[in-house]
Amino acid sequence: MKNVAQGTLRKMRSRLDAPVSYQIRLGDSELALNPLLEKTIKLQFNGTINCVNCGRKTSKSFSQGHCFPCMQKLASCDSCIIHPEKCHFDQGTCREPSWGERFCMQDHIVYLANSSGLKIGITRATQVPTRWIDQGATQALAIIRVRTRLQSGEVEMMFKKHVADKTNWRDMLKGEAKILDMPAEARRLLGECESDLKEIEEKFGFFAVSVLNGVDTVTIKYPVVSYPEKVVSFNFDKTPIVEGTLLGIKGQYLILDTGVINLRRFSGYDVSLSH
Repeated sequence: MKNVAQGTLRKMRSRLDAPVSYQIRLGDSELALNPLLEKTIKLQFNGTINCVNCGRKTSKSFSQGHCFPCMQKLASCDSCIIHPEKCHFDQGTCREPSWGERFCMQDHIVYLANSSGLKIGITRATQVPTRWIDQGATQALAIIRVRTRLQSGEVEMMFKKHVADKTNWRDMLKGEAKILDMPAEARRLLGECESDLKEIEEKFGFFAVSVLNGVDTVTIKYPVVSYPEKVVSFNFDKTPIVEGTLLGIKGQYLILDTGVINLRRFSGYDVSLSH
């Protein structure tokens, strides 16, 4: 095998093609992964973890690649990122107000996705369709546009009474989800949430929440030769060398004949790639 790239691992870069095009990011190197399908590859964790924000060496990674001090101080690592309905920017307590202005006080999309089944989700408007690809969705449909992250969180909480908000990653990696009539699902959920949605509109103002009409369902195909019958997950902390035939890429996972690995989880790890 030849070592073709080494450096600090970041989440894969993706582009909505048919199928999705992926690049692995190691330090300053970006390598196309699709051409490596059905080839033997080796990923080796070299024992060093560097914070993806400040670059300092850390013995443990927090919040997908951060050292402990950065995890505590960065707005992007605050609990409201996981729970957008807890956004506290308007209270003047955001860890980084300038970051909040750029990332939270902008338009967000509330969407339906089909990855391991129907789910509700939110993302910044600028992150469509990247967010859907990262979740391994095979279908996605934008249904509502709002003006802030807080508003998107409250709308998501409303929908969570009627539909899941999480992906079963093991099911997602076992095959394609059953095709759904996404517009019909959207109409059903909007009908069930009609009174709650009106309350949210009254709270934030009628023009803050816009139901999207005439939007097409996005269908996403992934570069997968075959799916595993049983999902075995690799962890660099326990298995520093991950090797096998690359059978597919979906979400932020590499699917090998020996198991799967979520590359995003190990952001900040110094990794070398050989094939």
